Amino acid sequence: MLPRTPKPALWRFIKGSAKTLFVLEAVCFAASYGLYYRMNTDRDFRRYINEKYPYALEYYYKIGEIVGDNKARETDAKYWRSTAEGFKNE
Repeated sequence: MLPRTPKPALWRFIKGSAKTLFVLEAVCFAASYGLYYRMNTDRDFRRYINEKYPYALEYYYKIGEIVGDNKARETDAKYWRSTAEGFKNE
């Protein structure tokens, strides 16, 4: 029987790095899906994103227009204008 030799340190490093990268990628995917889901279902959150990070909302609208016939941009603008006018009248 052949004597067992320890695995090289480089191989252990690569294997450990691959596991870490896989976990990190899964966490990032889950976070991005959660953000997309919240933006897709919550108009007030989209307004917050528009005020703080307008470039992110622009990417969201572009993806929606490319993937499907998403009219969220027009719907949001119309809703935000109507609520702004409501605040002016009070």
